[in-house]
Amino acid sequence: MMLTILAFAMVATFMALIMTKRVTALIALILVPTLFALVGGFGAGLGDMMLQGVRDLAPTGVMLLFAILYFGLMIDVGLFDPLIKVIVRAVHGDPMRIAMGTVALTLIVSLDGDGTTTYMITVSALLPLYRHMKMDVRIMACLIMMSSAVMNVVPWGGPTVRAATALGVDARLLFVSLIPAMIATAAWVLVVAWLFGRRERKRLAMLPPEAVDEDASGEEVIREQFDGDEFRRPKLFWFNLLLTLGLLGLLIGGSVPLVILFMVAFAIAAAVNYPHLAMQKERIAAHAGNALATVSLVFAAGIFTGILSGTKMVDAMAVSVLAAIPPELGPYMAPITALVSIPFTVLISNDAFYFGMLPILAKTGAEYGLTPIEIARASLVGQQIHLLSPLVASTYLLVGLSGIELGDHQRFTFRWALGSCFVFLLVCLLIGIFPFRVG
Repeated sequence: MMLTILAFAMVATFMALIMTKRVTALIALILVPTLFALVGGFGAGLGDMMLQGVRDLAPTGVMLLFAILYFGLMIDVGLFDPLIKVIVRAVHGDPMRIAMGTVALTLIVSLDGDGTTTYMITVSALLPLYRHMKMDVRIMACLIMMSSAVMNVVPWGGPTVRAATALGVDARLLFVSLIPAMIATAAWVLVVAWLFGRRERKRLAMLPPEAVDEDASGEEVIREQFDGDEFRRPKLFWFNLLLTLGLLGLLIGGSVPLVILFMVAFAIAAAVNYPHLAMQKERIAAHAGNALATVSLVFAAGIFTGILSGTKMVDAMAVSVLAAIPPELGPYMAPITALVSIPFTVLISNDAFYFGMLPILAKTGAEYGLTPIEIARASLVGQQIHLLSPLVASTYLLVGLSGIELGDHQRFTFRWALGSCFVFLLVCLLIGIFPFRVG
């Protein structure tokens, strides 16, 4: 009981500190779990727990480092310039179209199931436009995250495979059954974009005329952003495009580790586009700030997860929640699983939830006649808010590239992402993807 209280207090303290901007996320990820572990009497094994957590996230940290360098280089050489130009011309300087276009672009790009590449591509394409139009950048980050969360349910995205593996069900069948709920949730994200766009129209209309460029979709803007840059490599466009498509193809195929893919791709891109040593160093230094800020947070998150797992706090949290479910609620285990997944996929890692809690939830549900695939479907409801978790490495990349604080992003996005969860849940119940009650 004391361990459970300690665990929930630790998570609550961490969230409160970063959302009230008392300390940075980096400092909170390191100090908060350390202090709570010492209070709990785990000082003797604290170093090993921390080191194990850092080891577990090391491949992710290295992958993000070279992913940032690679896509930063692709931005420098102008690979995304045609896409940005198409978007700039299509939106005609209208905040409504920009917001709706943000969702459409992210839904397409996030088909690869990888948050890192999705954020790199979409933010690089859209951030200059949002800044030029004086739009709230938090809107961009919110819509990108919510759109990416919809596509995070694809089998190669991660959580679907975890749920299928943990309960021994077919990942393809699990995914196909959830497509109607994904479509409905994507529609909800478009509604949110429409609301944001309407709000931004009103806000920008109240600004002085000189504050907003009326020709935000014109050729002058495009020339300002793209022309005359010594780092652009228009003659190597097709080489860079084929290299990136090959990288994404291998990424989706899963035949080569992500770390190796991005390291090799970055080395090739840097050598071909910038053959001179001085320019290579200059481009690496230009993106070092983003890379350091993101990767340091990933390794700090390793300390948090290492302590959470090593002290068995995560197990105590899971057991306490399950113990709080009275027997008379057994027939409602499917919607209960869905509701439990919402906070727990934010508070703990996907691995901890799907491999730790989900089998117990499924075993309980089986006693009342629920099948493993029904419980697996219900467990994926929380993925619509999971990307707000401070334990998701790519989230730090999104806020870092957008130039906003994690706490600001969480406060701004939370209610809209929570709405996605309930849209997903409601559609699942209405069309029988999993039952409200059995027996």
